[in-house]
Amino acid sequence: MILRVLVALWTFALMLALPAAAATTGRCFAITRNLPGAGDLKIQYVALAADEVKITFIGHSTFLIESPGGIRIATDYTGWAGRGVIPDVVTMNHAHETHYTDNPDPRIKHVLRGWNPNGPNPIVHNLQVGDVLIRNVTTDIRSWNGLVEKDGNSIFIFEVANLCIGHLGHLHHELGPAHRAVLGVMDVVMAAVDGSYTLKVENMAETLKLLRARLVLPMHYFGPATLSRFLAAMKGSFQVRISTSNSITVSDRTLPREPTVVVLPGH
Repeated sequence: MILRVLVALWTFALMLALPAAAATTGRCFAITRNLPGAGDLKIQYVALAADEVKITFIGHSTFLIESPGGIRIATDYTGWAGRGVIPDVVTMNHAHETHYTDNPDPRIKHVLRGWNPNGPNPIVHNLQVGDVLIRNVTTDIRSWNGLVEKDGNSIFIFEVANLCIGHLGHLHHELGPAHRAVLGVMDVVMAAVDGSYTLKVENMAETLKLLRARLVLPMHYFGPATLSRFLAAMKGSFQVRISTSNSITVSDRTLPREPTVVVLPGH
């Protein structure tokens, strides 16, 4: 109890360094803003226990997250989340056209963009959909002309089934103490490991070591050589497993005790 109080106080103090002061405390002990091409992949639905979440790697940086309450979320949605799948929620980033679509299916109830298309202020999401709380933390991205686009990327956090799942999006810079504080304690992290368009491999590895999630799912890699460089950088600090399935079912009780990288085959 004392440890949790100290973590909360430390988080609040660091949060003062960020703009737009926050107000609500999530399950991850983060202070959140209190404001309103995968081929012919088939998604097979199975019943989940109340504490389980299913994560399927669709490809590139798109994952399909399924909650025990039946909520389906597609990350970095470009119009495809598996054959016949219409997600309840999609999250998108606009670093490149392979991370968003301007024409999402109108049947999708919640379309969450990681940037603000209406002005210079950061986009803010803090949304409860069924049994999932979805929020975001913005970061900057590099534009093609070499300039910095302020708050052009969002890290999306999904709090579900007593788990904190984070998708780092198109991350272009390391996360300092203030960003890590507002992110909170994450159990599962999806990280771009290409080493060129996003963070360098060494910088991404260091960022993930600081976040210390129990499970890291690599994404946004362009072949075995790129992936191998990332895995080599993670060895010694993380266990490494190669999965034969593009889906993994996780829960607080079944996540690995030691921080682990699991490679899900892409499509």
